[in-house]
Amino acid sequence: MSALTIQLPQSLYGKIAELAQAEGISVEQFVATAAAEKMSAILTEDYLRKEAGAGSRAGFERVLRKVPDVPPVAGDVEAPA
Repeated sequence: MSALTIQLPQSLYGKIAELAQAEGISVEQFVATAAAEKMSAILTEDYLRKEAGAGSRAGFERVLRKVPDVPPVAGDVEAPA
C-alpha cells in the first residue's frame, strides 16, 4: 500500500467521517473507495469514447438490417412514466 497525505477543509472531512461511520468503514477506506469509483467512471468514459470512435454509420446500419421488422412482444414496450 502507498500512503497519501491530503489537506481537506474541515467541513468536507467532517462529512466524509460521518458518511464513513454510517457505512461502518474508516475514513481511509471511504476515500480509497471514492477514488476507485471516480477512476472507474473516467476509465469507462474513455473506453466508451474509444469504442464509439471505432464504429461507423455503415456498420450500425448493417446491424440494424438484421433486426426483424415485427411488432413488439407484450412487455417489450417501455411503460409511460
